[in-house]
Amino acid sequence: MESFSIFLIVRNSNFHHASYINSTNAAAAKINGTVSAITEYINLSKANEALSRENAALHSLLPGSFYIDSVLKQLVTDTLHKQQYTFVTAKVINNSVNRRNNYLTLNKGSLQGIKPEMGVVCAQGIVGIVKDTGAHFSSVLSLLHKDTRISAMVKKNGYIGSLVWDGFDFRRAVLKDIALHVKLAMGDTIVTSAFSSIFPEGIMIGVVEKFETKEGDKFYTIDVRLSTDFSNLSSVYIVENLMKGEQQLLEEKQTDDR
Repeated sequence: MESFSIFLIVRNSNFHHASYINSTNAAAAKINGTVSAITEYINLSKANEALSRENAALHSLLPGSFYIDSVLKQLVTDTLHKQQYTFVTAKVINNSVNRRNNYLTLNKGSLQGIKPEMGVVCAQGIVGIVKDTGAHFSSVLSLLHKDTRISAMVKKNGYIGSLVWDGFDFRRAVLKDIALHVKLAMGDTIVTSAFSSIFPEGIMIGVVEKFETKEGDKFYTIDVRLSTDFSNLSSVYIVENLMKGEQQLLEEKQTDDR
């Protein structure tokens, strides 16, 4: 009887009818909002994967991914550019940062064209180098590994050294072979150099956090704070240098002549 009475009041009173409709709409809107939020969360991984693929395609179109096939650079047009680097998206499915020699495992392998000695980067910067591949997975030598050597450059002046990890802090590495006459400052940007056949020039590595000289040394000891957060890696890009074979063949001939 109470329910029927309430029904009659709502039906015959404009004020109560409007209040009922507003309350119902508010409840429906809240439910719809909750359902929408859950749906967006479920679809988030698909959206991220689509964005990663799009970013990989855009990376492949950056100027640094092309080889300029011209002697006179001022006369270069788009028809003289040849693709040198390509980027493939991959997911990190295993990773370590607290060992002396750290590795990553990616969900792309030889079936996707992945080969040893391809570079691996992420949105923040450099990650490592592919070591071994299976049909569906790849093992990556992390930058946080004693055998990893990266040709690195002080961006502001072009001086080149070798970046290594000292095995202590996953947020920092050491840049070696920068001569004492080079002008350095805290915060200087360190990027990959053109001497590498694995990475395009200009990929972010980190910034100078501290540098010092030791008596008798001819080079700085430079601490670099890495731009890549190795403790939180999810999506990465595998880099292929399409001209690497040609470069290596010529360099091997140089070695034979020594």
